Amino acid sequence: MSLPDGRRRSSSIERRDPYASPEVYYAKDHGMSSLVRNRIWVTKSPAQIEIVNRRRASHDEYSQPQKFIVNVQATLEDLLDREDTDKNHQITIDDNGPKVISLGTLGSAGYKSKDVRGNYLIGNLLQELTLANDLGRKNVVIDLARLTENPVSRLSRFIKDTFWDNLTRVIDGSVIERVGKDPKDRTGNPRPRIYVPRGAPEQFEYYTQVAEVRPEVGLDVQWLPDGPITPEYVRSINEKPGLLALEMEKCIDPQTGLETLRGLPFVVPGGRFNELYGWDSYMTSLGLLNHGRIDMCKSMVRNFCFCIKHYGKILNANRSYYLCRSQPPFLTDMALRVYEKIKHDPGAEEFLRTSVLAAIKEYYSVWMAEPRYDAVTGLSRYHPEGLGVPPETEASHFLHILTPYAKKHNMTFEEFVQAYNSDQVHEPDLDEYFRHDRAVRESGHDTSYRLEHVAADLATVDLNSLLYKYETDIAHIIHEHFGDKLVIPPEFQTNENRLDRMESSSTWDRRAKRRKLLMDKYLWSEEKGMFFDYDTAKRVRTSYESVTTFWTMWAGVASPKQAASLVLRALPKFECFGGLVSGTERSRGKIDVDRPNRQWDYPFGWAPQQMLAWGGLQKYGYHEEARTLAYKWLYMVIKAFNDFNGVVVEKYNVTKELDPHKVDAEYGNQGSDIKGVPREGFGWVNASYVVGMQIVNAHMKRALGTLTPWDTFYQATKMHIDDEIISEAVEFE
Repeated sequence: MSLPDGRRRSSSIERRDPYASPEVYYAKDHGMSSLVRNRIWVTKSPAQIEIVNRRRASHDEYSQPQKFIVNVQATLEDLLDREDTDKNHQITIDDNGPKVISLGTLGSAGYKSKDVRGNYLIGNLLQELTLANDLGRKNVVIDLARLTENPVSRLSRFIKDTFWDNLTRVIDGSVIERVGKDPKDRTGNPRPRIYVPRGAPEQFEYYTQVAEVRPEVGLDVQWLPDGPITPEYVRSINEKPGLLALEMEKCIDPQTGLETLRGLPFVVPGGRFNELYGWDSYMTSLGLLNHGRIDMCKSMVRNFCFCIKHYGKILNANRSYYLCRSQPPFLTDMALRVYEKIKHDPGAEEFLRTSVLAAIKEYYSVWMAEPRYDAVTGLSRYHPEGLGVPPETEASHFLHILTPYAKKHNMTFEEFVQAYNSDQVHEPDLDEYFRHDRAVRESGHDTSYRLEHVAADLATVDLNSLLYKYETDIAHIIHEHFGDKLVIPPEFQTNENRLDRMESSSTWDRRAKRRKLLMDKYLWSEEKGMFFDYDTAKRVRTSYESVTTFWTMWAGVASPKQAASLVLRALPKFECFGGLVSGTERSRGKIDVDRPNRQWDYPFGWAPQQMLAWGGLQKYGYHEEARTLAYKWLYMVIKAFNDFNGVVVEKYNVTKELDPHKVDAEYGNQGSDIKGVPREGFGWVNASYVVGMQIVNAHMKRALGTLTPWDTFYQATKMHIDDEIISEAVEFE
């Protein structure tokens, strides 16, 4: 239709943002109804639709942005049949299909067609059709711009519009049958089960009512004991695993008009990890905050405070078998980052007060208490309590460890596991093995040859850096926000501060200074110019070169001289094609059939290690080094996303250029098994992408969008800088 001045009236399809979220872009009526009213649809081939106009009209398809009109199901089937040659519901550079498809153009009413070519565009078409199919659309219009979208922009959009929402969870009666399912529950009668602490009777009443109103769910509501949670108790409920309750808030049920409870949302890591995890949540929050998801991060902090108040610690995750195990502590930094975003809002100061009280309780009762605290060095270790084989891991994972013991006792493998877990047989060497195995898991670095058979005895660089950060953060919060006096209420008191119920900043300043001295004494090697873990049993500093040495810069515990040494001498050991590697190849040692790869060793790199190193380098003024490392990591992530159907995974092989997401390690790679379209990415990699994009400059972002490797980018910019210097020198002469 034309306007009075002769200009053609634009349709809703033409006005549509080509980069809108799928729910908006493929809205139920996005202009297709007008096409149906004015045209006759004729299916011309599985891959396109011909539309015959009922009235004559002029269509100059080159005067408008290119758009295609597509039959979703037919095109989807045709695309997968011809292009997905390895039949994994992805279109990647591993597939050897023609990498071309003809689609009918909207401007010609489907009469003319245009080829869509290349792996990236064909993969994006598969993603778009999958999304449209999920939304129940039969015929859609797709902008060419959406298929050719810059991969940097496309991944940014996916993270912001899709991944965060799909990783969001909540625990309450509305979804308990779904969130209560545990893929790690290998008992004979898996069912949704929730354990409620004695200090939250309103939640026990709430979940009991849910179980009564919805008997089909089969919800089992259990009290936790009124008193200390012991390893014996945790072992006793291993055959009845369940969720641990998290923070809830009062609300009005819109259907009944009555007051009820609802859970606070949180973001899960992704893949098979569907609970509130400890340090994963902190890392993910760095991206969430950047995207304005402040309420989400605030809710996660409140959930952590609930865990410390009722379970004594921030848990590895909120499942019953994690009750004795924590994870790397990041609460103070997370709370401060959230507070800075909400400091002018009502209740912000109380939020910060609760957060620091919880952190103080955790500091005393977990990290500065036995068995984690080593009185000789004054440093702390990952050292959770526990009994038996870790129930969240399939016993077959320990087949090579347990089989010799089963043979020794003339038992089958399954019989021995049962006998060992129930104390029917006693094996001190096996007890020692699992003491260290539990510590490895608490460290978050499961698994690594750095920690294997020794983790519970190590005063690690990473943990003590984090505790130094706790001490300086707590001192700052008490001094700057609470008048240098913080009263400790009964629910946050521990044996260590029960008599002295007032905390001051000077005490925490002294603790930080003392830890700095102890770390310099036990962990710093002047000869090698980096920090190393310390074996508190053998009383020696270890020699394993770990990228966690840079956590000292993130925490601010490294002196300027030490930081300079880390950049000059340590950084070259860890810098690889795709960023920082977890440890050096020399430290890892030889790999063979009997000594396989461990996922937190060389050649693998992880998002937390990248982000903490970037932050540490920036803190000490090494901005160029931070940008270089961020560029390398981002390029690797984007290249895999571009070439492999939008994949974003848990970890990467930072030494591989072609397919870094394909890793050969004991747990595989979470996030790689996508079907048609990426839906979640992986929490901390999503965050690292968002954070990294804030570090690189505009020139770097443009180069990343053209998939320019670091070496090529560096050489090009170096030549440009050299030319400028020469030009300036000539002008000066």
